[in-house]
Amino acid sequence: MAIQFLHTMVRVSDIEESKKFYCTLLGLEETRRKDLDGADCTLVFLSEPGGGPGNEIELTYNWDSDEDYTGGRNFGHLAYSVDNIYETCQTLMDAGVTINRPPRDGRMAFVKSPDGISIELLQAGDALAAAEPWASMENTGSW
Repeated sequence: MAIQFLHTMVRVSDIEESKKFYCTLLGLEETRRKDLDGADCTLVFLSEPGGGPGNEIELTYNWDSDEDYTGGRNFGHLAYSVDNIYETCQTLMDAGVTINRPPRDGRMAFVKSPDGISIELLQAGDALAAAEPWASMENTGSW
């Protein structure tokens, strides 16, 4: 039996706010979108540039839901490698995103999406040398 990973689905409460986080701030790209009239939802598939099926996040937006999506920690986390963890964290922080677990080690950080999904950021290749303000920054909240 062959198996292939297709995507990870994350429910979101505001599709544009979520796209701002995943696309504008993290650099993912929308690969396709489906409005499902019978299910009253929109599915937006995102991938890293040049990626495709098997490497996507499916953002699911339920049109008439007033449900408060909590419990992102129950899901676990999504993980992405980045070219420069310090620059990525600074960009996120400048945009108002809390760095829950700063990259003190030059290798790993955690942030949360607008819906509370934990996102692990990992330095591509070797860890960067420790640098301020990251080296002495404390954890904030949960991750």
